[in-house]
Amino acid sequence: MPEDEPWEYTLYIPHDLRAVAVCRRTLRLILTAHGLIRLTDVAELLATELVSNAVRHTKGPAALRLHWRDGVLRVGAWDADSKPPPPAPESAHSADAEAGRGLEIVRACADDWGWHPLAPGGDGGKYVWCDLGAA
Repeated sequence: MPEDEPWEYTLYIPHDLRAVAVCRRTLRLILTAHGLIRLTDVAELLATELVSNAVRHTKGPAALRLHWRDGVLRVGAWDADSKPPPPAPESAHSADAEAGRGLEIVRACADDWGWHPLAPGGDGGKYVWCDLGAA
């Protein structure tokens, strides 16, 4: 499949931290199949942060979504909670912090990122995403 053809995959996962590893492996297979192996390491890191946040900080199912269009890979995670992603605690800024740095990593490694609720009333959960350019 040519690299310039748009595509999209969604992997629905249960509320289980073991599903994060399944997402990483699935992402690697998809990017390899599409000839985008050069994006794999950073995309795996970003997907791990987004999906683990979705599983750790919410209740219910979640999903990993990969979308390729115009040379940009969008990695996103859906969860059933419409509240915004939690801000990083002050302790997350410490070099030896063990938690709370997920979105800081996303901010540092992605070209862009954001989030939005999926329904105006807030009943559809939220989608947190980040973009990686292929350049």
